[in-house]
Amino acid sequence: MAAMAEFPTPPPVDPGNPLAPLSPSSRVFGAATATAWGFLAPALVLLAISVLIPGAMALLISFTRSGLDVAEPLKFIGLANFRRLLADPMLLKVAGTTFLYLIGVVPPILVGSLAVAVLVNRQLPAIPWFRAAFYTPVLVSLVVAAIAFRWLYAENGLINGWLTALLGPGGWLAGLFGGRFQPIGFLTSPVLALPAVMVVTLWKGLGYYMVIFLGGLQGIAPELYEAAALDGSTGLRRHLDITLPLLRPYITLVAVISAIGATKVFEEVFLMTQGGPADATRTLVYYVYDQAFSELEISYACTVGLALFLVVLLLSCLRFAFAGDRGMV
Repeated sequence: MAAMAEFPTPPPVDPGNPLAPLSPSSRVFGAATATAWGFLAPALVLLAISVLIPGAMALLISFTRSGLDVAEPLKFIGLANFRRLLADPMLLKVAGTTFLYLIGVVPPILVGSLAVAVLVNRQLPAIPWFRAAFYTPVLVSLVVAAIAFRWLYAENGLINGWLTALLGPGGWLAGLFGGRFQPIGFLTSPVLALPAVMVVTLWKGLGYYMVIFLGGLQGIAPELYEAAALDGSTGLRRHLDITLPLLRPYITLVAVISAIGATKVFEEVFLMTQGGPADATRTLVYYVYDQAFSELEISYACTVGLALFLVVLLLSCLRFAFAGDRGMV
């Protein structure tokens, strides 16, 4: 029998020698790393152009005085914009309005989306249709939704038309107002304007957060509910004993995401009330827009935007702190 061919053994690789040839595993790892960076490069370039570079420029402009004229040289003024920020009474008002918006949106959308998710998490023939019906508002453009609700809220709109038919002269409940019912100015009343805008956010976000909770509910083993039923935990009690504890990471996720969304609300306000009436719906993001494009205070708008960024960053850190250790990063 012919002797088998013998191949020379490659010399050992000295890791301390930078001129030594790379091992096969190192070459494979290096090629994979280069391929990964090649795929990431377009997204990173787009992220840098659209987010990182504008963010750095906004931080720089917040220490200067500048307007819309890009040809005008920046004038460094130090911390003057930040001192103005701390003494601005309108900033306190819009921050309070934003906080009211957050309080008025986050708890209802948290409870409502969880309740809807529990409702549609059943094996019934028509359940897919109910899920689609609750999710449909998410697919509607926010511009279309805001315009539609603005028409509904108008003094000659659908809601006031129904109320007039019920409470006006000849209506079924005309006796409650003596037949002298006046149309309600939902978007012209300083008291009702902010809740009216909140309804649009709730209507748009309910189905989105329902899907998140539905994913969590379908990850709970049915055996847990069966064991709880044997222990006498049925109805609402089983959700308190099983559903809520196991959905805690999802509840934290939805609470923080919806809080960030409520803090950055802009489109609904811009399309429905323009911050009015009497600044009753002027939020932080709308205040940034107003300072930049109405008052032409670009540098001060960047300063307010930086403060808003810090608030959103704090909410994001809370989200990672409370949910990161549960696998919900």
